[in-house]
Amino acid sequence: MTDRILALVDGSGFSRSVCLHAAWIAQRLGLPVDLLHVLGRREAADRGDRSGALSLGARTALLEELASLDAQRARLAQAQGRAILDDAQAILAAEGVEAVPHLRQGDLIDTVAEIEPSVRALVVGKRGEAAGFASDHLGSNLERILRATTVPVFIATAGYRPVRKVLVAFDGGASSRVAIDRMAASPVFRDLAITLACAGGDDAARKLERARGTLLAAGIEAETCVVPGEPEVALEEKIETEGFDLLVMGAYGHSRIRSLIIGSTTTAMIRSCTIPILVYR
Repeated sequence: MTDRILALVDGSGFSRSVCLHAAWIAQRLGLPVDLLHVLGRREAADRGDRSGALSLGARTALLEELASLDAQRARLAQAQGRAILDDAQAILAAEGVEAVPHLRQGDLIDTVAEIEPSVRALVVGKRGEAAGFASDHLGSNLERILRATTVPVFIATAGYRPVRKVLVAFDGGASSRVAIDRMAASPVFRDLAITLACAGGDDAARKLERARGTLLAAGIEAETCVVPGEPEVALEEKIETEGFDLLVMGAYGHSRIRSLIIGSTTTAMIRSCTIPILVYR
């Protein structure tokens, strides 16, 4: 049963925004939030033999000291992880949202895959703690999550603002049709101002009207527009000039060859977009 929102927090400058966006989604769906912080394997104690050609007595003393340092490092990482989760839980509590903290150790993607069957949607920061705020950087963990997960992924920017105006990048492909169907079935999009946009083409208007019809049948009003030129450029300009709060789009294709194309429209939009993005598979 998909009955929870999963929010990934790492203590970076994006964590507060992740929590507030998770709270917004949870409130509209009436669901609790699972907060997840994952300690990487390097943050665990490393017991490998690094003594080299030292004499027996010196080697024993060095290994004992290294073991003590590793254990201390692991304790500090766990304490930091608990503090990050405590802060995140307090943010959600202030929004009136129930949140359950989880501190895990191992590979982030493996951990998410394990939890995913009970998750309705996943919220993650655009970049992680190590990436800073470089605008052209797409965190490796985020890209791995987008390629691996099957649930909707909400990618939060560093700043939070209420979502009222939504732009949907629609190209008529399978994942964009899934996005429309999921939107039509979701309370999240009720009473929001929604615009469906498609890059120019002979049948763009027809595709948009079909998508709009799906939303209208579910009681969701939407406008449509055909944008000229390259999709990522045209959409970025529309976002900037018309003040949208959220971009919704389909994810990567399922073919193994396409999944390797780093320069895909999805990745380009995530790299450059200045507002949160909700990605559907």
